[in-house]
Amino acid sequence: MRLTAFIALLFTAATAAATPFPKGDAQTGQKLFAQHKCSSCHIAMLGGDGSAMFTRVDRKVRTAADLVEQMNRCNANLGIQLTPQDEQHLGAYLNRYYNLK
Repeated sequence: MRLTAFIALLFTAATAAATPFPKGDAQTGQKLFAQHKCSSCHIAMLGGDGSAMFTRVDRKVRTAADLVEQMNRCNANLGIQLTPQDEQHLGAYLNRYYNLK
């Protein structure tokens, strides 16, 4: 019984560590991304559909903390006020590009 509880605890801890935005919903994040027209700035900077912002070799985002910092810089530039929950949603959505752990 103790072994089963221990294994369950380890699995839960590993799952939590592998999800950098555990309180976020990617679908809600996608809606926020569209609502705030985030792609328009990315398109203006890099062309195409703007997704090259996330996949370029010299990207700045390497960790979940980097992603939150970058979201805050973008929000400041656009005058957007995201709640911590919005950041979780947006982070969960954007992580489809970054695959952060």
